[in-house]
Amino acid sequence: MAPSSRFPASGLTDSSWQDGLGRAGSRCAQILLILILASVAVYGLLQIRLLVIPVLIALILSAAIGPFVNLLRRKGLPGVPATLIAFLSLLVVLAGTSTLIVLAVRSQWDKLVAAATSGLDQLDSFLLNGPLPINQEQLAQGRQALIDFATSAQARSSALTGLSVATEFFAGTALMAIVLFFFLKDGAKIWNFLLVPFSDPRKAKLRRAGKRTLEVLGSYVRGTAIIALIDATAIGIALLVLQVPLALPLAMIVFLGAFIPLVGATFAGILAVLVALVTRGPIVAVVVAAVVIAVNQLENHLLQPIVMARSLKLHALVILFSLTAGTILAGIIGAVLAVPLAAVTWAVLQVWTAEDPRIGDLNPDLPPAGSEST
Repeated sequence: MAPSSRFPASGLTDSSWQDGLGRAGSRCAQILLILILASVAVYGLLQIRLLVIPVLIALILSAAIGPFVNLLRRKGLPGVPATLIAFLSLLVVLAGTSTLIVLAVRSQWDKLVAAATSGLDQLDSFLLNGPLPINQEQLAQGRQALIDFATSAQARSSALTGLSVATEFFAGTALMAIVLFFFLKDGAKIWNFLLVPFSDPRKAKLRRAGKRTLEVLGSYVRGTAIIALIDATAIGIALLVLQVPLALPLAMIVFLGAFIPLVGATFAGILAVLVALVTRGPIVAVVVAAVVIAVNQLENHLLQPIVMARSLKLHALVILFSLTAGTILAGIIGAVLAVPLAAVTWAVLQVWTAEDPRIGDLNPDLPPAGSEST
């Protein structure tokens, strides 16, 4: 009798591997191997996160502003001038926004300090005279504990750590800017170079996966920016009308927080409420809280389905898991990058398994559509 094609004459014909338990064990071993390889890959990438994170951010930004570069090229501009115009436009927007925030903070800093001091005095009075069993001695002990921590070796070590983080931030920003420029200028050439080792069927599928990646990333960033702008404008106008200090910086924090789905805008709104509470009192804080809740409801039930429906087809639980994993692995930057990377992963899987309705027959592993009986 001829040996089984599944188990050729190599000694691996033990019947214990052919029953249900043996096949289950084989699959478990394969899954464990995949998990080990994935863990090693993630660990290795975290060791070079100063390189990985700037490259990922540059990829996302290039997907967002790449259509502008392509538009300039279609207008007749060569590649380098078109890239420079888009790149410098982005730098001007970022620099102008940062300058406005710094000027707003400097112009209102004294007022904020005075209001915060008054608010803290009111908080002390509430703690002493309110329903909580706290006396003056306990408050004094709490203040002294904060002072001791601020002057401790642990605080100085934290300051040195913060200096190291700041150095990494500026180095990563410079690297991101350089990588972004080359992605905008030579993105197609770089991608074609990476596809050289693959055969034509695989190359076609990988090319489509790359195109879908840029579509998803670009749509995500542009859609999130639109929603963030609406949120920041509405909350910023409310803060200005209510005369809450630092209205512009708080609005910018709301804008940036919107890039962390589910939780970013909420935490930014809480910060605005706390500033209003300290500087303007509880009534204004309640009004600000009502505005923040109304804006969040508008975002969740109207803006998100309309603006993000075509770019982010992920369940809220998947988003939550992605945010948690990204935060654990890479902190705030991980939370920002987690959701678009999860969306890209899902889009690429759809292309790879030929489940994307917008692609043709690009999967050589599957039979032609309709060739199998149901």
